[in-house]
Amino acid sequence: MGQALLESLPRESSLELLGAISSKDSIDSLMNKTDVVIDFTTPHATMDLLFKCKKAKKAIVIGTTGLSKDEEAIIFEASKEIPVLFSPNYSIGVNTLFWLTQKAAELLGPGYDAEIVEMHHRFKKDAPSGTAKQLAKVIAEVRNLDYEAEARHGRVGIFNERKPSEIGIHALRVGDAIGEHTVILGTLGERLELTYRASTRAAYASGALRGAIWLSSKKSGLYDMQHVLGIKTS
Repeated sequence: MGQALLESLPRESSLELLGAISSKDSIDSLMNKTDVVIDFTTPHATMDLLFKCKKAKKAIVIGTTGLSKDEEAIIFEASKEIPVLFSPNYSIGVNTLFWLTQKAAELLGPGYDAEIVEMHHRFKKDAPSGTAKQLAKVIAEVRNLDYEAEARHGRVGIFNERKPSEIGIHALRVGDAIGEHTVILGTLGERLELTYRASTRAAYASGALRGAIWLSSKKSGLYDMQHVLGIKTS
């Protein structure tokens, strides 16, 4: 993602790169000069960077996935003091998929079984992806369900019949797959599938840069790409 951001940056004339780092210790000299920090690292590094941004009163775009509930709570608390853009996926296409999934779940109702299949490269460390989790949470919210209670991460063995409230999530790790997500809503007699496929990381990078521009003029608060795209207003 770092390389993808650097390659996409020249297309954003309103942004100026002050530094690109891989070591958490080397950002201190840049912090006072910057307006927005873009972070695609690891949960531990994100927490350290978030603390530094909060101390310096700088906005931050967070693209790190695999964060724990406690770490997400720390991000929420930090957003009370600085602008934070935190999204499981910065692709405009994926955020359109979030919206389409919400509308489809609303229109079809709880009588349609919900399953999510995601595919990423063999090197991805967390599973399921943050995007797959968010898609499941969108469906859970529409159906007034507890995501943690109803999510089913793959299936093995002999079970009773599938509960109508279940939301299946299945993670595939194959070769160099950039990212694919399919939402399946099916009932007896028909099935609707919504699929997003990324062919390069440029889609994620351009969305993150667009988010950084948008965030630079915002007050403290917790935002996501739905805010950036105008889909969400509160």
